[in-house]
Amino acid sequence: MQTCKILQDISALQVLSINISRRCFYTTTTTSPLPWLFVGLGNPGEKYQGTRHNVGFDMIDVLAKSHGISMDRVHCKAIFGQGLISDVPVFLAKPQTYMNLSGESAGPLAAYYKLPLSRIVAFFDDMNLPCGVLRLQDKGGNGRHKGVRSLIHHFRGNSEFARLRIGIGRPPGQMDPKAFLLQKFNATARERIDVGLQEGVGALKLLASRGLTESARCFNKEQKYKHIRVQTLET
Repeated sequence: MQTCKILQDISALQVLSINISRRCFYTTTTTSPLPWLFVGLGNPGEKYQGTRHNVGFDMIDVLAKSHGISMDRVHCKAIFGQGLISDVPVFLAKPQTYMNLSGESAGPLAAYYKLPLSRIVAFFDDMNLPCGVLRLQDKGGNGRHKGVRSLIHHFRGNSEFARLRIGIGRPPGQMDPKAFLLQKFNATARERIDVGLQEGVGALKLLASRGLTESARCFNKEQKYKHIRVQTLET
């Protein structure tokens, strides 16, 4: 009878172990880091590739390539990949809902993985920053950006998620901002953007390993001096 009781106890522990492992995405240990969800904003399709409004997609692509992450799945209306950055699990997403409905993808992704907004970073274009200058922030408003507005809406009105703002500069003269956003970069601007995206990779690697506060402080200080240099060149 005692042997049977021991076997029953072992069996019960095995079932409990299996159930726990199913609930944990990466490991059953409580010390494993919580994943980050990086969401790049843009419009799907060849028509929009390389345009100013799609630099959020570009940031995801550069980040994925630099860390060997395959963007080979469709999940929650997004082109999706998962991997590790500095030994921290990350999810990379490019919503395919078109820019103004980005939250229809990002909201369900955050809910599916049960991630707090403090583990989400959105990448998007910003006309208020010079071309190729970036900023990493822990929260903010929508800045009249319809993609960010959609994220906030689908996060139940909560705007306390991080953002990597990617400067694209302002439209020249009286040019319509909408037309400017959907234009492709000229060679000089494309070079500045490509350099900025590589700098963004470094910032996100630091974010994964050391957290948002330290990475934002170091990165934004560097970008502030870059901003000054760019302004000097343009005047």
